[in-house]
Amino acid sequence: MGKLSRDKGARAEREIVALHAEIGILAEKVPLSGATKYQGGVDVDIYPWGSEGPPLVSEVKARASGTGFKMLEQWLGDADVLFLRRDRQKPLVVLPWSTWQRLLRR
Repeated sequence: MGKLSRDKGARAEREIVALHAEIGILAEKVPLSGATKYQGGVDVDIYPWGSEGPPLVSEVKARASGTGFKMLEQWLGDADVLFLRRDRQKPLVVLPWSTWQRLLRR
């Protein structure tokens, strides 16, 4: 991965941390998340139950062109939640920031 890509990824991770800080939720960028497999190689730890509770480990992806995101956004439309389910698999859940924020504030 080149320096520009690494820098872009780090900016996106810092933005996620900052967005959580704005709503009073502790989130921490995992050090060297892209360079090591520390904690499984995740990008940001989110602590919705406080710093004493276990974090939600998260992956952050950023794409200028939206490749891979545009179809998800179309499927989501104005809904609060998008469930994606492959045959014989548990569903994935896609939430817009507004829904995620509402859930965390409760």
